[in-house]
Amino acid sequence: MKVTIIGAGSLTFARTIMSDILRVPELRDTEFALTDINERNLDMVTRLTKRDIEANRLAATVTSTMDRRKALKDADYVINMTRIGGLDAFKTDIDIPLKYGVDQCVGDTLCIGGIMYGQRNIAAILEFCKDIRDVARPDAIFLNYANPNAMNTWAANLYGGVPTIGLCHGVHGGHIQIKNVIELLINGKKKPGSKSYKKLSLEDVDIICAGINHQTWYIQVIYDGQDWTDRLLPGFEAHPYYSKSEKVRIDVLRRFGYYSTESNGHLSEYLPWYRKRTLDIKKWILMDHWINGETGGYLRECSDNRDWFKAAFPKMLKEAPRTLVTGEGRSHEHCSHIIEALETGRTYRGHFNVVNHHCITNLPEDAIVEVPGYIDRNGISIPRVGDLPLGCAAVCNASITVQRLAVEAAVHADVDLLKQAAMMDPLTGAVCTTAEISQMVDEMLVAQARWLPQYASAIPAARRRLRRETPLGTKKTTGAARKRKSKA
Repeated sequence: MKVTIIGAGSLTFARTIMSDILRVPELRDTEFALTDINERNLDMVTRLTKRDIEANRLAATVTSTMDRRKALKDADYVINMTRIGGLDAFKTDIDIPLKYGVDQCVGDTLCIGGIMYGQRNIAAILEFCKDIRDVARPDAIFLNYANPNAMNTWAANLYGGVPTIGLCHGVHGGHIQIKNVIELLINGKKKPGSKSYKKLSLEDVDIICAGINHQTWYIQVIYDGQDWTDRLLPGFEAHPYYSKSEKVRIDVLRRFGYYSTESNGHLSEYLPWYRKRTLDIKKWILMDHWINGETGGYLRECSDNRDWFKAAFPKMLKEAPRTLVTGEGRSHEHCSHIIEALETGRTYRGHFNVVNHHCITNLPEDAIVEVPGYIDRNGISIPRVGDLPLGCAAVCNASITVQRLAVEAAVHADVDLLKQAAMMDPLTGAVCTTAEISQMVDEMLVAQARWLPQYASAIPAARRRLRRETPLGTKKTTGAARKRKSKA
């Protein structure tokens, strides 16, 4: 079995995925082919992984190349974990919108940052798909981790001609929180660690989540044979930490009746209500961790980690290799479990991003939805969810409209559709006028031109418009809640 990883130059994530696969006994002879545009990072990951394999005396092999087609040759599975444009492009996703008053925490899924990130990614995704069709196995499966997940997965399935599943760990993170809240509720005033205190595991709380990536709703929460969905709000409001760190999610739970998967910072920028007024932003966030709502928080985190790689690699080489033969230490990431299920027939249940196809009946058929699924040797089976609660569906449909426009804009290099996607985006539209949005998009097209090959013929016109128009992005701010980049 051959697994190709595109964007493999991650000291943590790529190595984790490979370690997960190698912890499955039947997959310990996997051939890994790694590819990236960063030769230095690719070499670091390759050296660490080879060392782990050799120390565990496994039959697996690892090769690395900057030639993507060579890496994809005869691949059975292709895993995408790229960030097109890297941190240079990511910085413009955050900083240019701030000039127009759009304050984002992450900017990689929706809002103007996510829309532009999608333009860069989809152009690359379609190139990946062409190479997969040309040189990989005829039935190769594309597993996409890259954001904006729904847009990328939509483009790959509709225009790339490659069966694609989008993967995300957001459902898992919220599951942990819900388990902790139920544990708090059933124990009342009992102190953790006391003899009478009852600890719960994730297996004690069964969930069904449905919606779209990063806006998936826990529509059923079963503990001890009962549905606890209606009891989550008082539990989250009483929780000593979540009541402070998840104010946006708790307010959405209060207004819509269901908890949403994504973090406080992510969710705050997908909706029109929590980040549109600069003075109000700090009321909804907590600054102890970027994921709770810090302005440009994920950009700062990624920048810090880039510097961390340089210092961490020599230390990693000195550490003992990972133990893989015991099977312990496997992460919760879906990827290895999917491959295991398809290769061995052992059933895996998870939540996956797939084309809707009648699963959620009040969302569009062609949209990418995040829903429960079962995988075994016969493939992926998606049960019918039916209708989402009406308010939850309304939130998802607003985002799906943006995704659809953004995908079509990226595929056809249509600047009008791109600007319409930005106008229809809930937060961008709540903050900016149509003229501001139009100019902001032009400015971002020009700033990101080298990563947007499909827009090459349209960018000169964007430059001309910027030269003749009165500048509208005049706000001098680094954001309502921004931390300085940490020193390396």
